[in-house]
Amino acid sequence: MGEGTGREIQPILEKALAGDRLTVEDAVRLLASDDLIALGMAADEVRRRKHPGDVVTYIIDRNVNYTNICIQYCHFCAFYRPPGSPEGYVLPLEELFRKIEETIALGGTGVLMQGGLNPYLKIEYYEDLLRAIKARYRIHLHCFSPTEIVHIARVSKLSLREVIRRLKAAGLDSIPGGGGEILDDEIRRRIGRKTTTEEWLTVMRIAHEEGLRTTATMVIGFGESLWHRAMHLERIRALQDETGGFTAFIPWTYQPENTELGRGGWLEATAVEYLKLLAVSRLYLDNVEHLQVSWLTQGLKVAQVGLRFGADDFGSTIIEENVVTAAGVPRVSVSEAEIRRVITDAGFRPQQRDTLYRPVARSPEGSAEEQRADSAR
Repeated sequence: MGEGTGREIQPILEKALAGDRLTVEDAVRLLASDDLIALGMAADEVRRRKHPGDVVTYIIDRNVNYTNICIQYCHFCAFYRPPGSPEGYVLPLEELFRKIEETIALGGTGVLMQGGLNPYLKIEYYEDLLRAIKARYRIHLHCFSPTEIVHIARVSKLSLREVIRRLKAAGLDSIPGGGGEILDDEIRRRIGRKTTTEEWLTVMRIAHEEGLRTTATMVIGFGESLWHRAMHLERIRALQDETGGFTAFIPWTYQPENTELGRGGWLEATAVEYLKLLAVSRLYLDNVEHLQVSWLTQGLKVAQVGLRFGADDFGSTIIEENVVTAAGVPRVSVSEAEIRRVITDAGFRPQQRDTLYRPVARSPEGSAEEQRADSAR
């Protein structure tokens, strides 16, 4: 057995189960452990205490990419197109409205909207976009990662706080955690991410101060050390202590296919590494309420196992997704009925939620998809 395995990690697990805070050194030892079962059992127990009743939530929403034009040129991204590219686009409003109407028809409650760092779009574009949507639809707008907000501030010559205030006034409801990757500037420079760790954290801090909830994310598989991963968790936990504004933590693995970084022979993080990270995240992030699995990058089976490694949320049906699929993940959408079945087969009770993790009321007969399936039998 490797370092930090078996009996060696038991005192750390007992510490977490007793409600005592883990240290960065504790997290590194757990991440290095080969005792996957012990990690999973401890994380599952913490999950059960935090979320009694064995309910696993999911959301029906859509990932909309309003533009793919981007000047950041991240080495790990296969989605962006440089300014002037014939493949570049800015989504017409009519197309956006059609996507939203499809989402609502499927029982969706929100839209996750992100895009490239388009140098031609200033704050007024984003304000008009949000207002146009809110004038037509009652839907939650979970939009614009910290990286995008830093960019909007730069091209509009505004402070981060002014950008966030103006976007909120125009209809922004919450902010996704995209652009987090690994919160360490050495790693961020290596992968071409120009937004610094402090900039990402500052956007989240200001958003929380301005009354907007956000999610926190993490992407592993960039050649970072276990210490880098542990320090990422520490930075999230420290900001959550300060503001309390994160609704959930969402880790996933870098998808190297079709990317500049991937063409260098990059090795993808394994499912075991992912499950370890899930478990350690649940043990370490004692002040973050929800932990989400990533079925899009891991597949339904590993995501299902992840529900026994501390996760209490299955994420989205993903009516549409373009960024990860551009990196080589097969384009896929999972029906609500399938997500409910996977959750049920894992021994949990499925519950639809909204972006802020509030339950969405359902009929006793279940989802519309399930009713149609039943009537066809």
